[in-house]
Amino acid sequence: MRLVQLTVPTGKRQTIIETLEERKIDYVVTDESGDRDYTAVVYFPLPSPAVEPVLDELQDAGVDEDAYTVVVDAETVVSRRFEALRDEYENGDVATDRISRQELQSEAESLTPTFSVYAIMTIISAVVATAGLFLDSPAVVVGSMVIAPLIGPALGLSVGSVIDDEELFRESLWYQIVGIVLAIAAAAVFAWLVRMTNIVPPGLDLLAVDEISERLAPDLLSLAIALGAGVAGIISIATGTAVALVGVMIAAALIPPAAAAGIAIAWGQPSAAIGSTALVLVNVLSVNLAGLLTLWYVGYRPENLFSLGETEQRVRRRVFGLAAIVLVFAVFLGAISYTSYVASTFEQNAQNEAEMVLSEEEFAEYQLLEFEVIMDDDYPFVSPERVVVTVGGPTDEASPELADRLNERISQHADEPVTVEIRYVGLVER
Repeated sequence: MRLVQLTVPTGKRQTIIETLEERKIDYVVTDESGDRDYTAVVYFPLPSPAVEPVLDELQDAGVDEDAYTVVVDAETVVSRRFEALRDEYENGDVATDRISRQELQSEAESLTPTFSVYAIMTIISAVVATAGLFLDSPAVVVGSMVIAPLIGPALGLSVGSVIDDEELFRESLWYQIVGIVLAIAAAAVFAWLVRMTNIVPPGLDLLAVDEISERLAPDLLSLAIALGAGVAGIISIATGTAVALVGVMIAAALIPPAAAAGIAIAWGQPSAAIGSTALVLVNVLSVNLAGLLTLWYVGYRPENLFSLGETEQRVRRRVFGLAAIVLVFAVFLGAISYTSYVASTFEQNAQNEAEMVLSEEEFAEYQLLEFEVIMDDDYPFVSPERVVVTVGGPTDEASPELADRLNERISQHADEPVTVEIRYVGLVER
């Protein structure tokens, strides 16, 4: 529910009152003596979905942008006429639950802080995320998402496109570009300092840290996260619900991958940063694409109907452009996913082969103690490089037949040559 406070321009009082009466809207009018251009102030409650059409009709009646209009939340309205008005405009779907175009624009602008605050908070969130990745701590990584100021620019671009506010569009685009660069750069600098001061071992294997490795070699499921964040973000801002929580979701798609890219750069492995950087870019584009489609679907249009055709063409071009780029990145992520699938399948098949060999009667005296597949560092398309099979037996040496059999059976599942290392551990019976 909203309470609208509207100044009445000279000569428009009767027209505005007649408009409100025709729509059966309760109102209160007070005389205004502070400005000769306005003769009165009218107050009237509206259901949220009714704000936009009523204000548009009043504007057609002569209330232009120079009029002073305030829309605020109303906790409770007790009125039979208001109940009838709410039944007219609310039918339970997203399109009728959405806030007005005017409120949407104000909300998108308010979610974007000043540039200095945005830059500082982005840098801090990237540094915290980097620390969380080094610590392999999901809790710290989540904390970095909470303080990331990314929801405003991420949603402002879509809002500016749909309501034909090119200034908001350009500002949001600039903020997003700068935010990505700042996040990766801040993470790289912080990770370099951590490495130089030996807070973590300089020879740290990035693939051994789960929170880092999963972002250096992302898969296609990451695209679903970004698209979901974009749709949820737009619905939340359009309906005025849980915006802060959705901001965490959007940050989850951007800040940790940017931090992982910075770590890879600081570790002197720029190729390892390709996957995480691609993940950041595809997430940003997916959030914007989902936002554009969702806003247009729920019915937002520019204020000036004469610019509707031009705006629709512009939105269509941006949607197709974003969709094409996202598709390219999706193919790239799909290739990474396929590579991961092949590596995982090899690991499972190789371990099954080792177990089957050791279950044969001639090798019954041996048992599998440990099985490990070591990947190469060709990010983001990592593949098996070495297989280490630890076998226990009655002596510290095993028959050549066992080693040959294991090497042959395991190697047959690899697309590329794989080194199979057999380690023997002597077991003493007691």
